[in-house]
Amino acid sequence: MTLLLPVAPFAHGGHPAGEPSWLPLFPVALLAGGYLLAAGRDPRGWRHRRTVAWLAGCAGLAVAVGPLAELSGDPRGHLAQHLLLGMLAPLGLVLGAPITLLLRVAPPPVRRAVGRLLRARLLHLLAHPVTAGLLSTGGLALVLLTPLYAAAERQPVLHHALHLHYLAAGYLFAWSLAGPDPAPRRPGLAVRVGALLGAAAGHAVLAKYLYAQAGTLPPGLDNPDPEAFRSAAQLMYYGGDLAELLLATALFAGWYNNRRRRHVTDATGSAERPSPAQLS
Repeated sequence: MTLLLPVAPFAHGGHPAGEPSWLPLFPVALLAGGYLLAAGRDPRGWRHRRTVAWLAGCAGLAVAVGPLAELSGDPRGHLAQHLLLGMLAPLGLVLGAPITLLLRVAPPPVRRAVGRLLRARLLHLLAHPVTAGLLSTGGLALVLLTPLYAAAERQPVLHHALHLHYLAAGYLFAWSLAGPDPAPRRPGLAVRVGALLGAAAGHAVLAKYLYAQAGTLPPGLDNPDPEAFRSAAQLMYYGGDLAELLLATALFAGWYNNRRRRHVTDATGSAERPSPAQLS
C-alpha cells in the first residue's frame, strides 16, 4: 500500500497532531453500547456469557487504541497492540456471536441482506481458515520483514490502516475456526486444526526470526533499537502462544458442543443458530 497524500505529524504518544487521545475509543464505545442495546431487545433472552465475551473483546480494543497507543513509537507497544487487535480481542468479539444477535433482533430486510452476504463467494474465500490464517500471520510478516513498519511509523493513516487489518484478519481467523455464528462452508475439524497449527508455527518462526535479526529488522528505520525489538519478539512469541491456546480451547469446546447438540434435543428451543429461513 502506497500513500502519497500528506498527513499530519505525530503528536506525543503516537496520535496525529490535533487528534484527541480519546477519539479512537469512541468507535469501541459504540460497539459495546450497540451490542448491549441489541442484547436487551432479544425476545428470547440473550446469553450473558456471549455479552461478557463481547465486552471483553471491546476492553481489549480499548486498551490497544488507548493506553498502548501512547507507546506506538516503541516496538514493544506495537507488538502488544498486534496481540490485542489481531488475536485476543477478535476472539472475544467472535465468541460474542454478533451475527446471530443481529439476526435475532434485526428486521427481515436486514436479515436477508446478512444472508446474501454470508453466501457471497468472496466471503467464502476470505473466511476459509487457511486464507484467514495467511491474512493474519502473513500480514504481520509483511509488516515486519519489509519497510512497511517504518513507513507506518511516519504516516498515521497507514498506521491506523495496519491496525484495522490486524483486527479484520484476526476476526476472520477466529470466526472461521471457532465462531458460534453461522459461517460460509466452514470446513471440518481437521482442516481447522491444521490451519491453527500452521498459523501458530508461522507466528512462532516469525517471532524467533525477529529476535535473531533484531539488528536489521524491520528495515528502513531511522534509529533502530535492537534490544527493544528483541523484547518485542519475546512478547510476540509468548503472547502468541497464549492467544493460540485460548483459540484452540474455543475451537474444541465449540466442536464438542456441536457434537452434543446432534444427540440431544433442545427442549427449550433456545438454540442460538438461526434457521435457514432467517438466512433466506
